[in-house]
Amino acid sequence: MLKRTLACVALTVLASVGVVCVPAQAAAARGCPDVQVLFARGTAETAPPLGVTGIAFERSLRAREPGKSIRVEAVRYRASSDFRDRLAFAHTFIDGVKALQGRVKQIAAACPSTDIVVGGYSQGAALAAYALSDAVTLPPSYAKYQRYAPKPLPAAIAPHVKAVVLFGPPSDRFLRDAGAPVMRVGRAYRGKTARYCAGGDTICNGARLGGPNLLHLLYPVNGMTDAAAAYVARRV
Repeated sequence: MLKRTLACVALTVLASVGVVCVPAQAAAARGCPDVQVLFARGTAETAPPLGVTGIAFERSLRAREPGKSIRVEAVRYRASSDFRDRLAFAHTFIDGVKALQGRVKQIAAACPSTDIVVGGYSQGAALAAYALSDAVTLPPSYAKYQRYAPKPLPAAIAPHVKAVVLFGPPSDRFLRDAGAPVMRVGRAYRGKTARYCAGGDTICNGARLGGPNLLHLLYPVNGMTDAAAAYVARRV
């Protein structure tokens, strides 16, 4: 049922944005854009690599900023759903965190006037938060792997990141139940971060660890990607 619902949501969103994605990306490729969005999709999310939530957010942001060049790029990571092998899952996840951090640093260096926006949905929201964290401290049971945890971004990067949007970010309880560190956006980014948790979404509302319910799948159509785009438009 959840898969069928998500597929319907994906088709709705893709039908409405498909005609604008390629031309917009081609236009932005001619040098540094006004705005660069880096977005991490959710676990096994439909329409990779950006994911249907990221696509809906892109559509809404472009509609609000028609006079600006906007480049939207997916964070390249597996968005794995293999939670049985926690170490293998953590490896793919940390690779994604480091990939996002690397792109933020590259863009800030190559295009210092570009406004960077970081976003993510579900697992991707956690990835984005860890990438912008002041420190990622692993739980005691995983302390021997601490050396693999991503390091914070340099302080000089923060002014380049103008907004952060997190859809359905896993709650502290959810992460603790999963044996993962809680997600804390770094101090320099907190004042420009917006979190969106749909009422009743058990991934982000503090419920115990478990699979997603229907409400967790509806961010592309529940108005929150529009709200996030409006939030970003005020900051870029």
